[in-house]
Amino acid sequence: MYYHIATFGCQANKSDSERIDGDYRSRGYQKVTRWQDAQEIVINTCSVRQRAEDRIKGLLYNITTYFEAAGIPKPKIILTGCMLHHGSQKLRELLPEVDEILPISEVGFNIPAIRKDKTHAFVPISSGCNAFCTYCIVPYSRGREKSRDLNEIISEISKLATEGYSYVTLLGQNVNSYGLEKEGISLRKMLLSNQIPPSNKSQYKKAKILPFVKLLQGVGKIKGITKIDFFSSNPWDFSDSLIDEIADNPKISRFLHLPVQSGSDRILKLMNRGYTRQNYLDLISKIRHKIPDVRFGTDIIVGFPGESYSYF
Repeated sequence: MYYHIATFGCQANKSDSERIDGDYRSRGYQKVTRWQDAQEIVINTCSVRQRAEDRIKGLLYNITTYFEAAGIPKPKIILTGCMLHHGSQKLRELLPEVDEILPISEVGFNIPAIRKDKTHAFVPISSGCNAFCTYCIVPYSRGREKSRDLNEIISEISKLATEGYSYVTLLGQNVNSYGLEKEGISLRKMLLSNQIPPSNKSQYKKAKILPFVKLLQGVGKIKGITKIDFFSSNPWDFSDSLIDEIADNPKISRFLHLPVQSGSDRILKLMNRGYTRQNYLDLISKIRHKIPDVRFGTDIIVGFPGESYSYF
């Protein structure tokens, strides 16, 4: 049996496709580079922009017309990824060519992923999200946040190191909140440390050493791993302990992707981002003070519903 995987979207989707690849290989399938040669086609979808969904529809049209013209049976088409937020019933109406819908949560971590890059590995540490930003479909397509076991992640990266990998990127919709759902802690509600009221001081003390910081410390101790990166982080729970760990650990990349989304407090509130413009600027200053050689990347949404040319 021959299979083909078509991947759309971000690094998280590419990492998921590597796991799907490993699952097929473990069952004796052989991968082909052309979907025309496959008996099963997996389409790992993106739904961030309408254009991505249009490209997926175009691919399905091309597959159907190709096999109809050739007069041979169409391969089995399996859909996974972020378009699943539409729900099974609507997807059947939108994409009647699809034979099976596969929630990515059903693809486990018990089988090694098949990675093309032999020195740099993307390693998922969590799936889903609890933030519910008003513009984002991740909680609906991937579910609520669920963190992998820390020891399981350390074991996977240790094995990667023995295979020659030296650079790992930890992946999550919000890596900062890794493991917090297991401890019942919400730093999003607390926001930044200088906003925590006295009644929450004991809870904040418990959260000072975040599970994500513990994970970074564990990965940093693995022999052979020389560079650690992570994507994506969010301003609302970028704690002091995380800043200190980055500053103290030379293996961690000095490039931080920290989405701001908007410079308007009114729009940030409409987005349900949980921080203000000043919160973000204060955080940038704090990080720069502790990590002088830091570089930042960000995301900005322009033309958000309700936004006008007036800055505030």
